[in-house]
Amino acid sequence: MTLEEIDKITSGQDRLVLDKTVSKPWRGEKMNAGKVGGIWYDSILSDPKTFNQLIGERDSSSNSIISMTLDYLVDYDAFERTWKPHIAFFDIETNNKTDTLIVHYMLRENLFWTYPDRDEKIPVTSDDFVFWYNEIAGDEQFQSSGYAQQLVSMPDGSERRIECVKIDDRRFDFVFPRIVADPLLATNMSLCPSFIYREAKERGGAEAVKALFSADVDVKTLPSCGKWYLTEYAPSQRLVFKRNPYYWEKDENGNSIPYMEQMVFQIVGDMNTDYLLFKQEKTESYLATPENVSDVVENQKDNYTAFNAEGSMGAQFWSFNQNPKNSTSDYYRWFTNKKFRQAMSCLLNRERIIEQTYRGLAEPTYYMFPEANPFYNEEITLQYRFDVERALRLLEEAGFSRDSSGVMRDSEGIKVEFDLTIASSNTITNDIALIIADECAKVGIKIYIRQIDFQKLIEMLTSSYDWQSVIIGFGAILFPSQGSNVWPSYGNLHLWHPLQESPATEWEARIDYLYNEGCYTIDKNEAKKIWDEYQAIILEECPLLYLVRSRSVWAIRNKWDLSNVYYDNLNGIKTDWVFVK
Repeated sequence: MTLEEIDKITSGQDRLVLDKTVSKPWRGEKMNAGKVGGIWYDSILSDPKTFNQLIGERDSSSNSIISMTLDYLVDYDAFERTWKPHIAFFDIETNNKTDTLIVHYMLRENLFWTYPDRDEKIPVTSDDFVFWYNEIAGDEQFQSSGYAQQLVSMPDGSERRIECVKIDDRRFDFVFPRIVADPLLATNMSLCPSFIYREAKERGGAEAVKALFSADVDVKTLPSCGKWYLTEYAPSQRLVFKRNPYYWEKDENGNSIPYMEQMVFQIVGDMNTDYLLFKQEKTESYLATPENVSDVVENQKDNYTAFNAEGSMGAQFWSFNQNPKNSTSDYYRWFTNKKFRQAMSCLLNRERIIEQTYRGLAEPTYYMFPEANPFYNEEITLQYRFDVERALRLLEEAGFSRDSSGVMRDSEGIKVEFDLTIASSNTITNDIALIIADECAKVGIKIYIRQIDFQKLIEMLTSSYDWQSVIIGFGAILFPSQGSNVWPSYGNLHLWHPLQESPATEWEARIDYLYNEGCYTIDKNEAKKIWDEYQAIILEECPLLYLVRSRSVWAIRNKWDLSNVYYDNLNGIKTDWVFVK
């Protein structure tokens, strides 16, 4: 058989596999009361680099662990598209005469910072938000990713800051200098133990704050106001969490959520070991990689149940470094040429990626906003889809041509070859990179795949800027104004050229303008015009190329009561209310 015939048969079989899974999206159903007990065994791919909230902002593996001991202000129901109270109740006050807005927050009662091996209970207060907002995120020397979110562009072009003001121990306000479209998005934040971070800042400034809670700290000294205590960390081996009995969310019988007494995460290093542990019944659940979906579903029996979720809201993308720091490099001239980027989009064979990497369980991403975004427009899609002939025409228009041996060269005769950097821990991304490299090789472009540690990759993107092209993801854009540090040219995560003092191109200047206008336009019809143009420009300029959105299959052991288990693309995996049968 040919490879094409094999792909056709296997992809068809994998689609039929979904019929043997459970579809159970969460749509606001009430959870059933359970019982406390049991140990949840799981795995993670890499060690945390820190337990410090500030440092953890730039490392997803660290942040995911730290966040288990913290909590946040409000929830967003992506299905109903409404905000709901979490640890705080809120009220939005607008004054149309002065064009100002205030978000009033009031914390729930009986919120505490506690420790796993102490009886001490320290009340959570408004200081835990006000201090972090004003003194850490709001202090430019800390270089927090939250700094840009505090600034509001005024009609006269100046910038003013959103002020965070303490009212009393439970109440605090965010005072906006002008009315914005999504004030809760701009103010929703996690709290911090201000009694620790404040003392460090007063003692030694930014360096003392950054030195807190390094990876070698005694984790039992980490206070928690979240659902879990971190009680043990053995590098490259495991993390152990203990249930927080003082957590505010409770069932109808007064038991704090979650129900599991402990969670034990084994640090595995790669995705293959992750699946091996699940097959050996050493972990409670497994999020199947595409190549394992069929195996996971066919071997359910009485041991576990497989759930499926429709296509994800987010997608990885392929982007190109346009930072002038690298202006002496040949690839800088190529990447800053719009026609070259459009040609790369025409060489991106998403259909092949879907069939060979995702076994048919995915769909191409040809738009910027997902359907859950209120300003998603199905008519605004990428026009530069897989088309080799069009790619060659675009390259020719940009001054590129193939020599007698088929090698693509630029107008100066330089061979077109560059790196594609990916995280070494992700086998799926590696498969995607191989397909991209193969398709480009067919037109004489050489791509070198470079695998590195994820943390090193983040450092390259945010500080050293010594990368050429990259595959990475930033999550779903559920709100058009999300990504204040990504899409505006001045953002520190404006990936292809961050922290611009002024927009480097006319189209980036227009994006800056539209982003600011959209953030402050309340009228839905007017806002739609703004966000439509915004999406269209980015899809035309191709600074990054979205890949595909995949369906997913997740399995959980049947020893757990599954009545409170839900899985979908909006809410992800919901297991906080899971309890032992």
